[in-house]
Amino acid sequence: MTNTKHIAIVDDHALFRKGLASLINSFSGYQVILEASNGRDLIHRLQAEQLPDIILLDISMPEMDGYATAEWLRTNHPSIKVLALSTMDAESAIIKMIRHGAKGYVLKDAEPSELKRAFEEVLAVGYFFNELITRKVLFSIQALTEESDIRTFVKLTDRETEFLKQICSEKSYAQIADEMCVSVRTVDGYRNAVCEKLQLKTRTGLAMYAIKNGIVKLD
Repeated sequence: MTNTKHIAIVDDHALFRKGLASLINSFSGYQVILEASNGRDLIHRLQAEQLPDIILLDISMPEMDGYATAEWLRTNHPSIKVLALSTMDAESAIIKMIRHGAKGYVLKDAEPSELKRAFEEVLAVGYFFNELITRKVLFSIQALTEESDIRTFVKLTDRETEFLKQICSEKSYAQIADEMCVSVRTVDGYRNAVCEKLQLKTRTGLAMYAIKNGIVKLD
């Protein structure tokens, strides 16, 4: 099948890997082509096997953990979509994986339908974060005041930069407009301009970009 998307699983628990591979292979249009027990094992196998479209990457592994592996993949194979797969739902783990290049985060107790949706969304829009993960990340950055120079990454105006920082909160667009002393229509203009420059489509995507690139920083 020419449209089949290839998946790799990196996890140090063999029984879990085998069960997950069986589940994924039951999804129409997806096939597991590679299994590895840790990051070093993955690197060795990637040198000899066909590159996957998506890698499901555990965080806690011996020899080379998920953080180091995600960073290596971002540097050496940036076209591969990395989805973190973990039992850890702490904000620090989620954000650290994002900063190391993960495009999404799936908990190991997720339903099969959510895993399939993660595949679909990371391929279609470039990232996947469910409501729980998104809420945890937004809660963790609500009180942040530290600033970072966004112009290091893209050419945004000062007001667009301020808007990008404002959306990393639970404020509505109307509240952001009040905070910035402009109309909601003007805020809509900032949003459209920033989305176009960053090639992103949603508020969640903008917030994740801000976190990943250090535009807002965590204590």
